[in-house]
Amino acid sequence: MAPSPRRGRGGEAETANRIMRYFLLTLLVAFPLLGQADDWKGQFLTLEHHQSRPNTWMLWRKKANVEKVPASVKAKIATDSKYWLYINEQLVVFEGGLKRGPAPNASYYDEVEIAPYLKPGENLIAVLTWYFGLNGFSHVSSGTAGLLFEARADGVDICSDKTWRGAVYGAYGETGEPKPNYRISESNIRFDARKEEQGWYKNSYTYGLEEVLPVDVGNCTLGRLVKRPIPQWKDYGLKDYVSTERHGDTLVCRLPYNCQCTPYMKLKSAEEGLLIRIQTDVHMIGGSPTPRCEFITRKGEQEYENFGWFNGHEVWYILPEGVEMEEVKFRETGYGCDFVEPFQCDDTFFNELWKRAQRTLYITMRDNYMDCPDRERGQWWGDAVNELGEAYYSLSPEGAQLGFKGLNELFNWQRADGVLYSPCPAGNWNKELPSQILATCGWYGIYTQCYYGNDFSVVRTHYPRLHRYLHDVWQTDADGLAVLRYGDWFWGDWGENIDQLLLQNCWYYLALKGELELAKMLGKTADVAQISSMMTKMEENFDRRFWKDGVYRSPDYAGETDDRGNALAVVSGLASADKYPSLTACLTKECHASPYMEKYVLEALFQMKAPDAGLDRIRKRYKPMLDFPGLTTLPENWLPEGAKPKPGEPMVNACWGTYNHGWSGGPLTILSQKVCGVEPTSPGFRTFRICPQLGYLNRAACTVESSSGRIKVSIQRKGRRLELNVSVPQGTSAEIVFPNGKRQTLKSGQHVLKG
Repeated sequence: MAPSPRRGRGGEAETANRIMRYFLLTLLVAFPLLGQADDWKGQFLTLEHHQSRPNTWMLWRKKANVEKVPASVKAKIATDSKYWLYINEQLVVFEGGLKRGPAPNASYYDEVEIAPYLKPGENLIAVLTWYFGLNGFSHVSSGTAGLLFEARADGVDICSDKTWRGAVYGAYGETGEPKPNYRISESNIRFDARKEEQGWYKNSYTYGLEEVLPVDVGNCTLGRLVKRPIPQWKDYGLKDYVSTERHGDTLVCRLPYNCQCTPYMKLKSAEEGLLIRIQTDVHMIGGSPTPRCEFITRKGEQEYENFGWFNGHEVWYILPEGVEMEEVKFRETGYGCDFVEPFQCDDTFFNELWKRAQRTLYITMRDNYMDCPDRERGQWWGDAVNELGEAYYSLSPEGAQLGFKGLNELFNWQRADGVLYSPCPAGNWNKELPSQILATCGWYGIYTQCYYGNDFSVVRTHYPRLHRYLHDVWQTDADGLAVLRYGDWFWGDWGENIDQLLLQNCWYYLALKGELELAKMLGKTADVAQISSMMTKMEENFDRRFWKDGVYRSPDYAGETDDRGNALAVVSGLASADKYPSLTACLTKECHASPYMEKYVLEALFQMKAPDAGLDRIRKRYKPMLDFPGLTTLPENWLPEGAKPKPGEPMVNACWGTYNHGWSGGPLTILSQKVCGVEPTSPGFRTFRICPQLGYLNRAACTVESSSGRIKVSIQRKGRRLELNVSVPQGTSAEIVFPNGKRQTLKSGQHVLKG
């Protein structure tokens, strides 16, 4: 049957007019957020003969007089792609800058407080920049290497202009093969110590640098400039490895856990021109090379820290003869937020799983949410939707800012045909994965991000784009059900037995459910009526189309019952409570979901008040991950029982895919949100509910660092009753719902209660 037009839609001409109106409107609402070129006095600096070669490193220096140092001086700094800032020989920023692409033809700039580093009189500003020059799954190259700097305050006027000097840093160069795969915009780094510009950021440095080519900001390739919306990275400083062992020519250095790090070494002596290779145990994943580095020695003592981060459980220094190593260390850096106190219960398995999920989340956060920090570093929205939900239960409120950044990017990169895609920003990809984008546009994506964070600015800005995607790109049939959409990549999950039509209809309903709440908030009465009518029609016809023999399945679907689609029917609300016993049995038996969709299966079991089944399924599916020797994060895919690496091989070789993947941490949310039962009932947890489902556990505790304050919950089973110790933040209130149905409202303060 051919799809019928959705109610209220006209013919092709009217559709084209609507698309044009939406396109013009979304341009108007999006771009006022971007900084204007006229705001900058500084000029964009580049060099005459070295503007576009990938993997170019440049030095920039300026001596500037300061009349007096006010209490605050904010420097604005922009570059494609990264920078390291020194002022008066002190390191101010270790790896500043964000990957490019807040919108088409736009770049981010940093705002950095530099007053503590300035002094009256002459000051030296020194900057090292790294130009990627390559597109990737999280970066769009501007085409030009350079620097934009501006610091203006009372008595301070330091702006990039023709008085600065610069040079290509010739010590940096290209490695041989293998080079990082096409998804990654960062190159391998080779550093030749024979060409090192020692002390280039110090006053004593006297070598001549080139004249620069200043370009007015409005004419430079950075495009429009957007203030960095997330914190600067945390720098945990140089640390000793947990252990260091020599295996032939290789120093194998164990990290305390999988982390984003830069390797450091100090050589006691070396012959000139020797090549040292440095990489991690994930330098190759399934034939996809990941970033690594090389170092060419000069004669004698020397030290080096590679500024391009990579990750892994081990760092390998592969040493030639003629090198005597004195010291090796690593510097962990990471997203600028704090960890909350971990979930705790009387079962160490769940405690360890929660901690690994938190570590997995943190290492997949940096410039953007990532599927993985090694193979791709791409902002795939299937991963990001899971990650943004976890952030509210495991990180300080700064963690949530990455979700808002990502959503702004997603909608700003909407294609001319209305399609939204991921990963983005991306300079070499623009393909739609329909189910992932529906998840992003709905209840678990934009709605959760805004509701949990009490920040709806992304909705006010981008609602027309969201509405256009859901109502112009997607089609429904005569029964109001979503027509199967193939998009550019027809992908619903890894694994087998994927009922795509069932999945897409559940995702579409969840998208409408989220959009309905956003339309209500914006006062869009016509949209509220339209969306409500569409949801009602789906509800009326969903069971008739999909319910058969006690489970949900598409009429033409011939595989085994899909646990994913049945779980989504529950969490969306399409499945009525009378079906819960049958669906609980289904989700206890069927195990086809990958770690990406497993989160929704687990949530469905708790929603159906089957916590024992939920806990058992978590243990069954995740136990091989926790039993895998040496692993501190959660892999991309399930591991077989008893999986372990062969002697001497990297751990990643025994995992299909990466051993740290953003979508795998769903149990973190479930343990805090469902076992301890903490969920907001108004934006930002101004009011919240605690409805614990301990199942067979006897105690559990969690902490939520909400935008409204710290929520702490400790639950202890006392015979047939539960005892709760609850901390309610100032200005908030909580509703406690005991398993027996008893309810109690708490105002701010510390409370102990039984029920």
